Amino acid sequence: MSQATGGMIQHTGGCHCGRVRFEVIAPARLEVTDCNCSICSKSGYLHLTVPKSRFRLISGAEFLTTYQFNTRTARHLFCSVCGVKSFYVPRSHPEGYSVNARCLDEGTVEEMRVTPVDGKNWESSHPGGRGKPLED
Repeated sequence: MSQATGGMIQHTGGCHCGRVRFEVIAPARLEVTDCNCSICSKSGYLHLTVPKSRFRLISGAEFLTTYQFNTRTARHLFCSVCGVKSFYVPRSHPEGYSVNARCLDEGTVEEMRVTPVDGKNWESSHPGGRGKPLED
């Protein structure tokens, strides 16, 4: 991935034990969402959702464990060693990735604006079953 792409920069991050590592292209000033659904609220996950083209798994694919529930659309990917979900394939955007902004390494995020999302009432807050289209 390039260091900068159209006002975007490269962030790196990963799980707690360091076995799972990734790169993501996103602005230095992030807009993330805080979902109140059962799994996000219990884990404190902050969503930075990006298209697949702006995400790259650097290492640790062999350590990822998948968890699915309800519609089984989302693929929750956890490190099998430390248990941290640093990214996953979300139900709202199965064509992209949601990176846990709390798992980004220090030094590249200048600001983080958090917007609440009503995931408890998924069907009414996501008409058509999906989020807004992602931009490359």
